[in-house]
Amino acid sequence: MYKPKKEIQNEAEFVFIDDLVPQDHLLRKVDKYIDFSFIGEKVRPYYSEKNGRPSDPIQLFKMMFIGYFYGIRSERQLEREIQTNVAYRWFLGLKLNDPVPDHSTISWNRRTRFKETNIFQEIFDQIVFQAINHKMVGGRVLFSDSTHLKANANKHKFTRVEVEVETREYIEDLNKAVEEDRVNHGKKL
Repeated sequence: MYKPKKEIQNEAEFVFIDDLVPQDHLLRKVDKYIDFSFIGEKVRPYYSEKNGRPSDPIQLFKMMFIGYFYGIRSERQLEREIQTNVAYRWFLGLKLNDPVPDHSTISWNRRTRFKETNIFQEIFDQIVFQAINHKMVGGRVLFSDSTHLKANANKHKFTRVEVEVETREYIEDLNKAVEEDRVNHGKKL
């Protein structure tokens, strides 16, 4: 029987955001094993106790983590994605009606507050270290240019090598996007 669905976009519903995020979602695993609380103490010296608007640096760094992890190369796009993605909202501790931090807040913190520091690399390294400790990062398989390559041919004979991953490229991509947006909208430097 053909029965078109009535428009229900303006109806109120009682839902738990936790129920909307699949149990096997990657961000659930990250949330379970990675403790982001260390970020607060690490960035405290860069914040004023008395001046400025209150902000949650852990939330801002989690936003950067989402952007890095999901390949979102623009802070504007990151803001839009978080507005519409329930799993991102859940991971950040945002309710469905909570406003998403503005892209300019992310950009200002990245380009001004943490300018000429290596805080992003330090935080990224600590997150990767936690992931390694929880066996979330194995290093047995390397993916390069969408080609699957086995890294260790002999499982009983291997050399453990510590690899440092740079976040600099991601930060440079974000800077390019900000500069392009500035030029496209005729904004001053």
